[in-house]
Amino acid sequence: MVNHSPAFLHGDPGTAERQWVDDTRWADVAALTLLNEGHLERVVVVSAHPDDETLGAGGLIAAAAAAGLRVDVVVLTDGEASHPDSPSTTPARLAAIRRSEMRAAVHHLSPGSTVIFADLGDGRLTVSLAEAVSTLVDVIGEDGRKTLLVAPWRGDRHPDHEAAGRAAAIAAERTDARLLEYPIWLWHWAAPDDAPWAAMRALALPPAARTTKEAALACHASQVRPLSQAAGDEVLLTADLLAHFHRDREVFVQPDLADGPEKVDSAFDDLHHENHDPWSVMTSWFERRKRALTLAALPDEHYGRALEIGCSLGLLAGDLATRCDELVALDRSDVAVERARHRLSDAPNVQVEAAVVPRDWPSRTFDLVVVSEVGYFLSPVELDGLLARVRDTLAPGGHVVLCHWRHPIVGWPLDGDRVHDLWRAASEQDPLVAHRERDFILEVHAHPGSPAPATEGERR
Repeated sequence: MVNHSPAFLHGDPGTAERQWVDDTRWADVAALTLLNEGHLERVVVVSAHPDDETLGAGGLIAAAAAAGLRVDVVVLTDGEASHPDSPSTTPARLAAIRRSEMRAAVHHLSPGSTVIFADLGDGRLTVSLAEAVSTLVDVIGEDGRKTLLVAPWRGDRHPDHEAAGRAAAIAAERTDARLLEYPIWLWHWAAPDDAPWAAMRALALPPAARTTKEAALACHASQVRPLSQAAGDEVLLTADLLAHFHRDREVFVQPDLADGPEKVDSAFDDLHHENHDPWSVMTSWFERRKRALTLAALPDEHYGRALEIGCSLGLLAGDLATRCDELVALDRSDVAVERARHRLSDAPNVQVEAAVVPRDWPSRTFDLVVVSEVGYFLSPVELDGLLARVRDTLAPGGHVVLCHWRHPIVGWPLDGDRVHDLWRAASEQDPLVAHRERDFILEVHAHPGSPAPATEGERR
């Protein structure tokens, strides 16, 4: 999806709009239908800089608002670096100007919309990717299943646009939002043969919508007109460039139509590459004590077959291996899996596998399933899927262990308490074991329909 070719210069001669208009492949570009999906309640539009939202998705914003959908616009930078050599306007002053222009433009398109300014630094989105992801996840929250997330196209060859698109793609994965991308600079640097025609969808703009979009675009005066007549204050968006955005349609790239799956969120591989022990599980007394409490909470002394979701470096897996005949330990990070396999190479009853749950799942039943410090690293839909997988593969009389940190999880929509609340509500039964501290919560659930375990007094 991302094109790593060298970036263009906006002042370079670009592809004429006539060359795009005359291409016969437009006849095969289907209409965009995502706004018509009945479950959709909200549209979140991501802008790398003030004006991107109007250029690439102004018509869509207006159409969504007219359809009664809630529309929020998130601008990741203030665009303060658009005129680095300006003799008349400092970056701070330009940032203030562009914020005001942004509010006015969005008001034209969708008067009830909220504009959220992330202020991550123009030209620095690549190094602020994690902050951009967190901003978008916080805006979407747990409503991703009802949200269309619209962002710059990751193939646009502008570093900030690519970073904004990547942040949106990661946020969409983590929140279950539907993703749609809009090209801007593609129309300038590319020839028609470079366009991703198969994944493109068009939103028709009737005359009234085009008029509204043009009025919104005029609000971005610092970009469509010179700041002054002095050198360094030249107009940024020339007439030739703007011609691409006066069309009777807006064009979007629908990533799920592109050829081939792409692993977008590499956070866990990156984390394990950067730090040999990212959660201090090998050195922290807190982690050692938590593992000991987890083992002590197991109702049975020994289990036949056990499954651990999110084994990381394999320390808990090593302990669990002493309490079961066979253990399957899964992790989504290839780096973590390699290290866990090395650590557990002397444990013949342990099998460590790379898996993205709940999509990847062993085809067998288990007497024990352990979900430790991983539930909040799933999207809400993935957590639902994990619960269903566990319900289907937990053997009668089996147990499920949940253990999670109770503090905010930056960059993800769920936290530990929320994971346990959702699991408890879905299981429709109280846990057999419940241990809650300031920093973590530990619960053990029984297989649905299993009789309550005998008390020690009943055993005697």
